[in-house]
Amino acid sequence: MQSKDALKKELMSLEREFWSALKSRDASKATSLSDEPSVVIGPQGVGEIDRQTLSGMIEQAPYELRSFELEDFHVRPITDDVAVVAYKVLEEMVVDGEPITLEAFDSSVWVRRNGKWTCSLHTETIAGDAFGRD
Repeated sequence: MQSKDALKKELMSLEREFWSALKSRDASKATSLSDEPSVVIGPQGVGEIDRQTLSGMIEQAPYELRSFELEDFHVRPITDDVAVVAYKVLEEMVVDGEPITLEAFDSSVWVRRNGKWTCSLHTETIAGDAFGRD
């Protein structure tokens, strides 16, 4: 069994790889890290997304991710082959020609199959008032 520190380091690296793939619009890399299909949850709702659809979304994204910072990582192993990751992300983006900074809290469920980790579920919650008043 992998130590919790080693697991945390490995999954933090995979999360950063995914974010880097989004930044560079490397759909091949991003989809290689995603389960088939994966569940996604965010401000637009809940859904499942297959690799082909994810690839198209990355290649034709209506925004540009200029930079990102991931911090305050939490990793919780569930079994030897399933782990939950949560962290804070700061995103510098250009949307509709306008620069924006987005602070959010993300979580992922990673599953290891045949020795390879893939993200089976990813959520993003935009930071703000818990009652939606801002």
